[in-house]
Amino acid sequence: MSLVNNPPHYTKGAVHCIDAMLSAYTTEEVELFCRLNAFKYLWRASEHKDGVVVNTQKAIWFLRMSIGDDPRENV
Repeated sequence: MSLVNNPPHYTKGAVHCIDAMLSAYTTEEVELFCRLNAFKYLWRASEHKDGVVVNTQKAIWFLRMSIGDDPRENV
């Protein structure tokens, strides 16, 4: 699940993309982004049978972020 919780391609140096977004945008804007991103991953899961588990895990990750429950804190 580490590729879901902390994928290396979402970091620049020590900064995770979602943290940069939280610095640049309001909490509400980032929460909306997370809900929309979760929608995208659920959409993908329904179309790509082989990616159902990973795409669903990613959707859950973004849904948790959208309610202030950072999944990275439980790793």
